Amino acid sequence: MKKSLRTLGVIVLLALATIPAPRAAAAAPGFVIVTYGDTLYSIAARNGTTVDALIRLNGLPNANFVFVGQRLFVPRATTAPSAPVNASSTSSVYVVSRGETLATIAARHGTTVSELMRVNGLYNPNFIYAGQRLRIPGRRTLPAPQPATAPTNPPSRGVNPAPAPTSGRWIDIDISAQTTTAYQGNTPLKSVRVSTGLTWTPTPLGRFAIYTKIPSQAMSGPGYYLPGVPWVMYFTGAYAIHGTYWHQNFGRPMSHGCVNLTIADAKWFYDWAEIGTPVVVHP
Repeated sequence: MKKSLRTLGVIVLLALATIPAPRAAAAAPGFVIVTYGDTLYSIAARNGTTVDALIRLNGLPNANFVFVGQRLFVPRATTAPSAPVNASSTSSVYVVSRGETLATIAARHGTTVSELMRVNGLYNPNFIYAGQRLRIPGRRTLPAPQPATAPTNPPSRGVNPAPAPTSGRWIDIDISAQTTTAYQGNTPLKSVRVSTGLTWTPTPLGRFAIYTKIPSQAMSGPGYYLPGVPWVMYFTGAYAIHGTYWHQNFGRPMSHGCVNLTIADAKWFYDWAEIGTPVVVHP
C-alpha cells in the first residue's frame, strides 16, 4: 500500500512539472478624461506617447477633435521613445518660451516650419507649449532664388484675384485677415472670422463662384473623416465654404484648403448666397 502511494505521488509531481508557468499579463492601457482646453497633442505630451498612438488605440477619425468628458485610452510606455526620424547630426535643442510659435522659432534659427515639424515629429504647426524641447536642424545652404517667370497656363492657386464685383451679391475671403465678408455691391453686410488652409494645404486664390450647395455631407481625406459637415458651398474643385464643429480656432489657418466657419455663420452665408454668387479669395 505504501509503495502504491509513493508511486502515485511521483506521478502527480511529474504531471505538475509539465504544466507551463503562467505568462505575465500584458500591460493594459490606462485612460484619461478629456478636460476643457485639452488637445490630443497636450494629452500625448503629458502621457509620454504620440498622437498617432492615441488615434490608433482609440479609433479616432480626426486628430483635431476631442471633447470634454471624452474617455481616451492611453498606451503604457514600455520603452523609451525613439529619437525623431531623420534628425540631423548637427542639430541642437531649443526650449520653447511662452508666446513663441513654430514660425518665430524657425525664423530665428534659419530654418522652416516644415523642417521643424519633420525633425520633431510634430503633427500640428499651431500647437507647441512653453518648456517643450525642440530639435533645431543644422543650417542648410539654400539655392539662390531664380527670376520668376509667368507660367503659360497659371493655376488658380496662388494667382492674384480678378477685381472684385461692384454690384450684386458677392463673397470676399481675406486670407491675411482670416475673414469672410458678404457684400452687396460695395457695401459689406456681414463679416466673420474664419479658418482657411494651412501653409501646405492652402486655400486657392482667385475669383470663383458658388457652383454647388449641400446642406450636410461627410468629408474625408488622408487622416480624417468628418460626418455631417453642415452648410457646404463649393466654389472651385473640392474647395468649399462650410460649417465646422471640430475646432473653435477661427481667425487662424486650420483647414485642408476649405474655408471653415462657425455653424451659425455658415448657415447665414448658405441662406444668403445663391448658386453663381462670386467668391473672391485674396492674400
